[in-house]
Amino acid sequence: MAARRVPPRPGGCGRVAAAGARGSRRERTAFLLLLFLVLTPLRSRSAGRPLLPVPTGLPGDPDPEEAVSDDSSLHGGRVRGFPHERGNWATHVYLPYIAQEEFLELLELLVSRARTYVPSLAAMEEFHLSLSQCVVLRYHWIQPFVRSLRERLAAFHRFFCVADQVKVYTNQNKTRTFIGLEVSAGHFQLLELVSEVDSVLEEFDLPTFYKDPSFHISLAWCVGDLSGRLEGQCLRELQDIVDGFEESAFLLRIQWEQIRCKSGNKYFSFPLR
Repeated sequence: MAARRVPPRPGGCGRVAAAGARGSRRERTAFLLLLFLVLTPLRSRSAGRPLLPVPTGLPGDPDPEEAVSDDSSLHGGRVRGFPHERGNWATHVYLPYIAQEEFLELLELLVSRARTYVPSLAAMEEFHLSLSQCVVLRYHWIQPFVRSLRERLAAFHRFFCVADQVKVYTNQNKTRTFIGLEVSAGHFQLLELVSEVDSVLEEFDLPTFYKDPSFHISLAWCVGDLSGRLEGQCLRELQDIVDGFEESAFLLRIQWEQIRCKSGNKYFSFPLR
């Protein structure tokens, strides 16, 4: 008896073959996609995407510095004495003076009179007597510099000086002019302080203070070298105001109680004994 041929059932080997073909296509597509990703340069894949921010606070990173702008129009036309560079901190050692109400009254009289000669004159908002030039410290020098200052200034006591002589000053590059009150008594103690500060500056190979300093408290300033307008008759009138001010003898005899160092946006205080 001849064997009867049985036709394949629907969904049998034909279905398995079709499924195998589809699986093979998916694998081939996945392989081609993977090959494309491997061969495509990283730059072209990331184009158009925002860059991730650089991490901060890593070991050795400086603290955030105060906002820096070299646009002189943003700060009254003042010009930097040296260009800003990341990691460089402008540093200054000084004696701070906290103005009393009577001092501000005297200041108003002086500035009002001086503006008849130089209308652009602006009153200072804070007052101090400098013990150093403005120098540049690298960030990693700040703490050693402050530590050395603290050690050298620890033995100094509080003292008085008298600042009652009106004088006109310009900065080194003649970009600003100042009216100040020059010290007429207490010069010796100030020179002693400067000597110690200079020793610290020399340790860090930084410029020391001026050879023959005119210690003073700046009262007002203007842009440019306008000293010619303020000296002579204007200066005499300003000195008459100081001499005739009712409280000037008491007011301009100043007791210094602390020294400060400003480095970038950091302040350090050294109390006098």
